Amino acid sequence: MKPIQVGLLGIGTVGSGTFKVLQRNQEEIRRRAGREIRISMVADLDTARARSVVGTAAEVVADARAVIANPDIDIVIELIGGYGIAKTLVLEAIAAGKHVVTANKALLAVHGSEIFAAASAKGVMVAFEAAVAGGIPIIKALREGLTANRIEWVAGIINGTTNFILSEMRSKGLDFAAVLKQAQALGYAEADPTFDIEGVDAAHKATIMSAIAFGIPVQFDRAYVEGITALQAADIRYAEQLGYRIKLLGITKRRDDLKSGTHAAGGIELRVHPTLVPSQRLIANVEGAMNAVVVHGDAVGTTLYYGKGAGSEPTASAVVADLVDITRLHTADPDHRVPHLAFQPGAMAATPILPITEVVTAFYLRLVVADKAGVLARITGILADNDISIDAVLQRESAEGENQTDLIILTHDTVEGRMNRALAQMQALPTVLAPIVRIRKEELS
Repeated sequence: MKPIQVGLLGIGTVGSGTFKVLQRNQEEIRRRAGREIRISMVADLDTARARSVVGTAAEVVADARAVIANPDIDIVIELIGGYGIAKTLVLEAIAAGKHVVTANKALLAVHGSEIFAAASAKGVMVAFEAAVAGGIPIIKALREGLTANRIEWVAGIINGTTNFILSEMRSKGLDFAAVLKQAQALGYAEADPTFDIEGVDAAHKATIMSAIAFGIPVQFDRAYVEGITALQAADIRYAEQLGYRIKLLGITKRRDDLKSGTHAAGGIELRVHPTLVPSQRLIANVEGAMNAVVVHGDAVGTTLYYGKGAGSEPTASAVVADLVDITRLHTADPDHRVPHLAFQPGAMAATPILPITEVVTAFYLRLVVADKAGVLARITGILADNDISIDAVLQRESAEGENQTDLIILTHDTVEGRMNRALAQMQALPTVLAPIVRIRKEELS
């Protein structure tokens, strides 16, 4: 049987890793796929770099459209990134009847619905295992391995840069700015780390996982996104004293009944933010640049997926796995393939993404307050008036100055809108001397 011919658009870090893994493990991959998979054409603006990677094993061109126009190419791998030309090329490849493999989480989180609809209409596949959590096969787990389950929630450390920064802040007691410089020097953070540290990258990935977990369209614009730039070493230290660690989590949950007073309708939570997690949870102990995703299904319970979320060959592992899947299903009836978002296109739900004010979670609060009688009673009274129950209270001498104290409060679950009202009332007290720090808390039990 003749080889499957693959065209590669972009041969940077992941592209070169993909070519090398495919070459090195060619025989093993052929035995699994049933036929040889061959990258026969590579497009990259830096043709000299591309030739240094592929040698004479593939034709190198500067024009990506030449790959798409080649009738011998069966699959196009898009590793250019971004929303612009990458979207155009993916849609052109689909229109030309090519299957597509992509690692472009931003593209799918924002334009996935359009791309998947175009692929379904043309009868081709779009595979994207590498778009979320690098080498961890979380897309396949959600889409196929857990298909018997009604998935209740997904929570993941899905950005290695921020996890490295938080791990260093905790272990060394350093502030965010100092650790960010260290991460950039070590190559864990980009020169412009905005997408990572502001939570955007994690939100792209959480959006994709949410769509697959709950059978809803990709809706990045409805995600709540909060990064780690405002985190302080003091809060990481206090969290540790209370038995928690702070992680930037992408969280998506099914809410059948909010019981929020004015709102009774359910929906889907989709949020990225720093989160206190009990230190005994496995995910709380994921350190450095590693990724981990926890999925809770009604039949299987809680499952954990752990590994490298980025890097040349870990991500290439997922790209090649997608190539194998497409090769196996290349001649299959399109109606018998696994749907792009796990659920049949006609069965997608219109369940709404809930605004952050309707999310239900617990909270960590740190207040710098005057060290005088009655302050704690007034604070706890405001929480009680807003029907917010307290789980734990910690009081420590403040580093802010004399006659002040740090008051740390952990609450039980409450609706965020209710907490917002309570925070406004507490902040208005003359005995509250600085902006209140609020971090969400998840037990993940």
